[in-house]
Amino acid sequence: MSAEFIARRMKRVRPSPTAVISDTVRTMQQSGIDVINLGEGELDFDTPRPIKQAGIDAIERGDTKYTAVSGTEALKRAIIGKFQRENGLVYQPEEIIAGCGAKQLIFNAFLATLSAGDEVIVPAPYWVSYPDMVALAEGEACIVPCSEQSGWKLQAAGLAAAITPRTRWLILNSPNNPTGAVYSRGELQALAAVLVDAPQVMILSDDIYEHMRHGAEPFVTLAQIEPRLRGRTLTVNGLSKGYSMTGWRIGYAGGPDWLISAMQILQSQSTSNPSSISQAAAVEALTTPAVFHADWLQRLAARRAVVMSMVASVPGLSADLPPGAFYVFANCQGMLGKRTPQGKVLNSDSDFAAYLVENAHVATLQGSAFGASPYIRIAYAIDDRRLQEACERIKTACLALR
Repeated sequence: MSAEFIARRMKRVRPSPTAVISDTVRTMQQSGIDVINLGEGELDFDTPRPIKQAGIDAIERGDTKYTAVSGTEALKRAIIGKFQRENGLVYQPEEIIAGCGAKQLIFNAFLATLSAGDEVIVPAPYWVSYPDMVALAEGEACIVPCSEQSGWKLQAAGLAAAITPRTRWLILNSPNNPTGAVYSRGELQALAAVLVDAPQVMILSDDIYEHMRHGAEPFVTLAQIEPRLRGRTLTVNGLSKGYSMTGWRIGYAGGPDWLISAMQILQSQSTSNPSSISQAAAVEALTTPAVFHADWLQRLAARRAVVMSMVASVPGLSADLPPGAFYVFANCQGMLGKRTPQGKVLNSDSDFAAYLVENAHVATLQGSAFGASPYIRIAYAIDDRRLQEACERIKTACLALR
């Protein structure tokens, strides 16, 4: 179709880098190349059997019709129970919404609240989709760099400096994608102290990796830290990461009823309700003890150790041990300026990531996609043997640089 038919807003947005790398991997694999994908944020574990069975049972009993746009009563009760049990947050049904993934709910929240020129504070490194979703809603992403020395976390002084009269949202993602950083209670309290005095700022707490944590410290989320912020905080979560249900497409959120109502209106005119079958499976997931988490985290910790060992063995790479999620965010500054066996000089983390996929046949994601250079994100939630092979390929490719 001719370019003049494309809306101007599309000039503000790029394709998702994670989707691009996945498409690249599929194309190479279809050409017969054995590519190992460490660029996709998806657990290789199967959805737990009781959750799958709940979906099957829903099909068998005919739960295959439309539901309420914001989710079934049973699912809302399960979400309310989860928030109260695990996060100390008490919501009413009108303050809860389920959608086709956490991503859709974040997009709906921005679309419902942002006008042209409104600002959203996005700490970097950030999940690749945040700035583009803000742009599609005609807002302006205000990127606030967070340093490796600060543990990749937003500091209170940096937050205060970024807030303007046009600020409408702050995004907090803990555990963080891509760094695995986890905010402590004290760190959230410091941010909350700034936000209490900025009544024009809503807070989007993206807790999607809540259950993917390796430390013993209890998880905390902003709305439970500071009750005075509860009326302008949207707490977003989902089943993709903690329950290995990416393809089921179920996310949920709790927030003020006026915001949930606006998001529901948008949803009624776009996707409508999430899959009735997935909702039934989600009820099972949220109401049954997740006994599998301990085993999953043990296996992920072993895989993390494999990647950290590889990084430590390669001159020019370095990384801090990530306490959450399932990524290692590796500094590749020492690779820049080196020359590939084909004679190309690596000038950026994008060049380095391209070199790894072309020469080592291992896909990673460049840090610039997350707003931080020069780094690469290594997703280690894949089969143990393939992860070990991928690490060996990366090491060999790095040692071949001159």
